[in-house]
Amino acid sequence: MFRSAIFLFCSLSLCAAEVRVLTLREAIDLALKQNPDVVLARLDLQKADAAVRLAKDPFLPKVYAGSGLAYSSGIPMSVEGATPSIFQARAVSDIFNRPQSYRIASAKESSRGAAIDASAKQEEVAYRAASLFFDAEAAAKAAGVAHGDIQGLEDALSSVRARVSEGRELPLEAKRAELNLARARYRAEALDSSQVYAEALLAAALGLAGGDQARPAAGELRALPEAPATADAAAESALKNSKEIRSLESKLMAKGLDIRAASAQRLPMVDLVAEYALLAKFNNYSKYFLAFQRNDAQLGMSFTVPVWTGPGVKAAASQAGIEAEQLRTQLRSARGRIENDARKAYADLQQAESARDIARLDLDVTREQVSVLLAQTQEGRAQLRELEEVRAAEAEKWIAFYDASAMLEKARLNLLHQTGELMATLCP
Repeated sequence: MFRSAIFLFCSLSLCAAEVRVLTLREAIDLALKQNPDVVLARLDLQKADAAVRLAKDPFLPKVYAGSGLAYSSGIPMSVEGATPSIFQARAVSDIFNRPQSYRIASAKESSRGAAIDASAKQEEVAYRAASLFFDAEAAAKAAGVAHGDIQGLEDALSSVRARVSEGRELPLEAKRAELNLARARYRAEALDSSQVYAEALLAAALGLAGGDQARPAAGELRALPEAPATADAAAESALKNSKEIRSLESKLMAKGLDIRAASAQRLPMVDLVAEYALLAKFNNYSKYFLAFQRNDAQLGMSFTVPVWTGPGVKAAASQAGIEAEQLRTQLRSARGRIENDARKAYADLQQAESARDIARLDLDVTREQVSVLLAQTQEGRAQLRELEEVRAAEAEKWIAFYDASAMLEKARLNLLHQTGELMATLCP
């Protein structure tokens, strides 16, 4: 009773929610467009691109304009380091700055790594969306079978009651038929709840509004994607296409550039400097200088030679070196784990294929039993109760077959995900 009340409450709460009926390709396209994890990955990529522009900034000329207007009594002095003037402008730009050049290269490599991470996040979201799609599809099929079983048991109960009233069956048979019907209804309610939950999870993965449902389209025809022929081929493909390995390699390259940037702090730096000033006549320049002109300009270079940089440079290089060694350790560990995961995914696929074949054979045997008992019942050589029990068993076999088929598709999906071929298969 309590379970029925919960199911009724869930059903009423979903009446106002939108139900989106989608094919597998439509679901994946929607997930790649608006899943929150994908959106966050794109923002990280944009932030990495902005970091590249920021690193390039010192090499781009900058022009500052203002005024150092002041009244001079006596010899003209400087106003915050500049000659008193009506108008002044200054342009600066790095010409040779080796540490900053390495920082630019590091930022570019980090941006490339962010693009790899964004692509990996897209593949992860597509994998999760497809897996939830198969779960929701199997749940819908199982619920449909359960409701069809209820209709058959209701007809059987009516027939048994009629035979009991005629004295052709014992009242116990009517009780047994009522029990079978109650069990079927309970199972249908449970499967309906599972379907609602699976569709809600799929909707969340697709980035739909809270409370909405994403329902797989019924009757969609799709071929199972091709999988690697052997476990060795799967492992080789996984190592070749792994975005995790490529991301770690990119981070390791960026860290190497950071080490070089820290070490290059001891190198000299050259800046381009250009200045212009419009001087005022009332600043006593003509009294203290033999030659005076109001428009003054200069163009030159500023050289900076580090003499003593302190211990910070060595500490920064040492810190970057330690982080690089950590990345190398992660890279070695990732290679072994990815290879093992690919082999495990291949073995899981083989087991899932065997389980689906067994479920198919089990279903075929049960269906054959239904056909035999149906003929025997019509001939009066078998009881109706036996027929309904076998039909109930057939419904269970159908549900088991749908579950095994979904597990097979998910196992194949996982193998493609491990080998890095998922996006090329789902989104050709």
